[in-house]
Amino acid sequence: MDISGRAAKLFGNSPALRMPGKTISFEELNNQAAKIASLLYQKGHHPGDIVAFVLPNTPEMAILLTGVLKAGMIAAPLNNRFPEHILNATLDNLRPQLILTADGHQLSIHGFEMETVTSILDDALRCSDEKGFELPDTMDRSVSIIHTSASTGVAKAAVHSLENHWYSALGSNENIPYGPGDCWLLSLPLYHIGGYAILFRSLFTGGAVAVGRADDSISHSMQKFPVTHLSVVPTQLYRLLSDSKSTERLRRLKAVLLGGSPAPKSLIDDAIRQNIPLYLSYGSTEMSTQITTSPVPISCLTQNSGKLLPYREIKTAENGELLVKGPCLFQGYLRQGIIQPQTDSEGWFHTADIGYVEGDGTVTVLGRKDNMFISGGENIHPEEIEKALMLVDGIQSAVVVPVPDREYGQRPAAFIQTVNDNTPDDDTITQTMIATLGRLKTPVHYYRVSEWSTLPGSQKIDRATYTKRGEQHDLNTRNEHDSF
Repeated sequence: MDISGRAAKLFGNSPALRMPGKTISFEELNNQAAKIASLLYQKGHHPGDIVAFVLPNTPEMAILLTGVLKAGMIAAPLNNRFPEHILNATLDNLRPQLILTADGHQLSIHGFEMETVTSILDDALRCSDEKGFELPDTMDRSVSIIHTSASTGVAKAAVHSLENHWYSALGSNENIPYGPGDCWLLSLPLYHIGGYAILFRSLFTGGAVAVGRADDSISHSMQKFPVTHLSVVPTQLYRLLSDSKSTERLRRLKAVLLGGSPAPKSLIDDAIRQNIPLYLSYGSTEMSTQITTSPVPISCLTQNSGKLLPYREIKTAENGELLVKGPCLFQGYLRQGIIQPQTDSEGWFHTADIGYVEGDGTVTVLGRKDNMFISGGENIHPEEIEKALMLVDGIQSAVVVPVPDREYGQRPAAFIQTVNDNTPDDDTITQTMIATLGRLKTPVHYYRVSEWSTLPGSQKIDRATYTKRGEQHDLNTRNEHDSF
């Protein structure tokens, strides 16, 4: 299926991409994509080739991604903030036939063909739009490779088919309608599934995508574009709500989709108080973004992640792990040129997330299986404690790690970031946690953090760093204060 060609026929002159100072229609986007595809063919590339992108979010990148899709090639957008050694290792595994880079971005990588954005787009303008190849008319052809966030290890290259993106978009759209006349701001990186999926929703349903300049803030972009839909992580929402003008614009949106990590009580309360149409979501790269989402904007604080969306299946294994499957489930991880499926004998993908599913399809995620530890014979999920900590007024974010203990084997310790220094104090937090979760799950230490250590090229907190730091401290000193 030629997705951009289909969109051009269905949505014609409706806005497809809104960019600074210019808007192009679905018909214009398809024409540009055809020229890019033709140029790639003339350069000797073929359907099925892997094209890696080492670029920030820009309108040009969105157009190039559409051109690669038009050509039947496999787009692999990479985190342009990766340290060079990680980028090299990622490219060695991908073995792309072409790497597209930003102008002036020098990569000391050998053995791969590289082109800049400007050279490709300039050459494409002079190119005819004769494709020269017939695309396979199958929904199971691979179209993208998106790397996982690597929150617990090395990023994995998840391969998605056209079918995966199609049903992901359809299920999302049945819950949060998005079509002609709407505009979804591209506020998440295109190298993450949450950003890349927005392009597919646009092509499938006819809504526009707004793409600002690489250094534009979300607040600035919301001022410049007629935004109706927005996807954010908690840090982004916090910054928007701290500005009165941005908050007013958020109120006028049809949907604000919040995901990525648990949000503190104060943030959710503020969004509800400000009448923001907030939807909570749980998803994964492997399931092509959303798995569950709030069916309507939330009106009160909730610990669940919404209900299962259409075209997805989910169940809980005997050990509490969430298993998923359905047409949104990816084809597998790419390892040295081979796609390796990751399902069990019954077709289920094991998410490594621990949680439970209620009869009405509501899903509650407790945490990662890899993060669980045992204290006094009980299973402890750090994320459960982190969520409870962020219900305490004044705590913005928290990371809980196990520390050795003579009596219990391990006990939880918490690294916390607060709005004000030493407020709330340790005693207040402890009493609140005992009342909420009981003594066993109450952290034995609270370490104040002014700035988080994050994974390379990411905003995700590096949990392993704090596990090591916790182990370095005196486990018998319950009221010790440390700063990092």
